[in-house]
Amino acid sequence: MIQSVCIFGDSVSKGVIFDSVRNKYILLKDSFVGTIEHNTNISVSNYSKFGCTITKGCEVLKKHESELNQYDYTLLEFGGNDCDFDWAAISNEPESPHTPNTPVSAFEQGYSELIDEVKKSGGKPVLLSLPPIDAKRYFAWVTRGLNADNVLRWLGDVEYIYRWHEMYNLAVNRLAKLHSIPLIDISSAFLKTGHYQNLICEDGIHPNKDGHKLISETIEQNALAYV
Repeated sequence: MIQSVCIFGDSVSKGVIFDSVRNKYILLKDSFVGTIEHNTNISVSNYSKFGCTITKGCEVLKKHESELNQYDYTLLEFGGNDCDFDWAAISNEPESPHTPNTPVSAFEQGYSELIDEVKKSGGKPVLLSLPPIDAKRYFAWVTRGLNADNVLRWLGDVEYIYRWHEMYNLAVNRLAKLHSIPLIDISSAFLKTGHYQNLICEDGIHPNKDGHKLISETIEQNALAYV
């Protein structure tokens, strides 16, 4: 029986959502981590950080690596911030080349090293795939106060944001196979709903309360396979 897990990741696993009424980001009490703790007897230590990339994630993990052998599993959730761009820079110079926070090759290498560190520390890593992005809403979100036409010219089309984000998600899937470790497929759970956009916040990237409910259900269903 699974008794305790820890999780390292970004704002999605931290439980951050955008509250449209208060017009700000808040921590969701009923996040997927909180819901899992409430619905099961599993104790969860959440070391996720808002804005965390794989580089920052490695730094956070090093602070806790001596603890990892105490948990049944170590959940890892990265990629959403790594694939992001400096949209203001793109708005100002749409004809120039721009790189993401973490190029995909560096993302895979860094994530691979993090997985190895978890294993060396006696932990059992489990990867979470990424919830899909709503490209139209995310484009509208990141171009607020910027020259949207310039950003669109650089992108080519708005849906390129979805495809770019999905490339990092595919990298996560490859890493699970490469390291022969479990992957919980959050992505398919969202896409199967048919209208996954209803599970995403106004900003187009953070799962909302219903999205977190779906993530918790997906993780709980998959956890049965590891008991």
